[in-house]
Amino acid sequence: MTYDEVVERLTAAGAPFELEDVTVRGHAMKNFRHREKSLREKIRIGALRGDAVCMVQGERRITYAEHARLVWGAAHALADGFGLRPGDRLAIFAYNCPDWLITLFGAVSVGAIAVGLNGWWTESEVAFGLTDSGSRFLVTDARLYPRVEKIAESLPQLETIFFIGDDAPRGTVPISELLRPRADVPANPIAEDDPAVILYTSGTTGRPKGCITTHGGTVAQVMGIVFAGVANAMLGNGPSLPATGEQPASLLTSPLFHVAGFHSGVCTGLTAGARMVFTEGRFDPEQVMRLIERERISLWGAIPTMLHRVVHHPNVSRYDLSSLKGISFGGAPTPPETLAKAREVLKITPSFTNAYGLTETHGVATLNGGKDLAGRGTSIGRPLPMLEMRIVGPDGRTLAHDELGELCIYGPTVTPGYWNRPDATAEAVRDGWLHTGDLGIRDDAGFYFVLDRAKDMIIRGGENIYCVEIENCLADHPEIDEAAIIGHPDPDLGERVKAVVRRVVGSTLDEAGVRRHAAAHLAPHKVPEIVAFSDAPLPRNPAGKILKNLLRGTGTVAFDPDDLA
Repeated sequence: MTYDEVVERLTAAGAPFELEDVTVRGHAMKNFRHREKSLREKIRIGALRGDAVCMVQGERRITYAEHARLVWGAAHALADGFGLRPGDRLAIFAYNCPDWLITLFGAVSVGAIAVGLNGWWTESEVAFGLTDSGSRFLVTDARLYPRVEKIAESLPQLETIFFIGDDAPRGTVPISELLRPRADVPANPIAEDDPAVILYTSGTTGRPKGCITTHGGTVAQVMGIVFAGVANAMLGNGPSLPATGEQPASLLTSPLFHVAGFHSGVCTGLTAGARMVFTEGRFDPEQVMRLIERERISLWGAIPTMLHRVVHHPNVSRYDLSSLKGISFGGAPTPPETLAKAREVLKITPSFTNAYGLTETHGVATLNGGKDLAGRGTSIGRPLPMLEMRIVGPDGRTLAHDELGELCIYGPTVTPGYWNRPDATAEAVRDGWLHTGDLGIRDDAGFYFVLDRAKDMIIRGGENIYCVEIENCLADHPEIDEAAIIGHPDPDLGERVKAVVRRVVGSTLDEAGVRRHAAAHLAPHKVPEIVAFSDAPLPRNPAGKILKNLLRGTGTVAFDPDDLA
């Protein structure tokens, strides 16, 4: 069968992925008929899996039935014991762990909104996220609490801090107060379009924006991913699940404060009934290989940097990685060399899948895997069946095949907007269409290709870094006359942060001084790793905008920052 024939069969009336006409925020679109109506319903249905293991971290194992009881217990404790109300915000600033998820699902099960805060943020960035979201409650852990402790007294709206770990500091509440299982499901009404989770995504203004994700949008995105897995199997693109009767095991290495971690990773894992295995601490390729071998991992959602570090590790041949059936990756372009190396060192040939999506689409919007990926290695694939995509020109006109323009997306997974930012919402979502800021083309077979980023952004190891935020920080240094931030290609991280700096006359500022200044104000992954100095003014266009294509050496005038003194 062709791809179009598979889509028609799977989405037809009476089929598992039947599509129906719906109205979302006043816009007519398609959605799956047989869908859950909330994340609470997803937890309730998951409980039917009983003693099947749901989550694993170290020696801790939680079954699907236990997980649901813990979620209901946390929901009742938050609402009855601590006054969490529908619409209230509960922020989470912690490393990946089961308690992260139990607390989140507990909060959203009573109609509250969870806020995922980036674990790399500095104190000032955390304070901004808590203040901007108006969070009354915060969940943190022993490793990140020291940052919270420094700012807690300056945040009067923050009422309660829950602590994950032993010996909860004075003034915090042990997370055990929430982990008291109950069997009764909360009864608060939840609508599909109710906000569920806010995740912060930086913008070209330099300040993070709280992107709203909903119950219904998350459910639709997950069903789209499951649909794609079934469609790929029907097209002969390779198995993505273990043998019949064996529970799939999914390795979770993406942070839960990322849409890839929670929305695409966890929520899809719950739907598939997977045993979800957490790593502990920072990413470590040898720990990943040990877990794949020990837990017989069949599915791994990795950012390209992680895959690169595993397949290039000197001990990769010492581990049995043959259980892997599917590896998906996204968040940054995947170098062909990394895929070639993966096919060389792994004992089996897993089903590779390239995913494209944004926080603003609740995660995955397109997928390209199996034989399609082998034939069109640079393509992001085709959109999930409930989504529409098009390439538009500056005038909003839909462009023909192979014409370069902005990628726009329409459907039930498009965000309702940014928290407290109607201006940014109006700019990004127009008449229901999300304007992604990515430039690309569509070929005559319906495959999309992203060729550039209209937004000024670096993707370092899967982390989105917006240049203007760093540039604004460097501009505050008294010895910096002007500065530009660009991405420097890197085979491991994809890109590294590079600063091109022009000092004021007479300054002796060196690379270390630039980094110290940035590190005092920004998260570590935003600090320039490469600093080049220029004695000449940075190249600008007539409007005064720095010509970064020239700084990257891709413009019509040769200009390579590596050649600067």
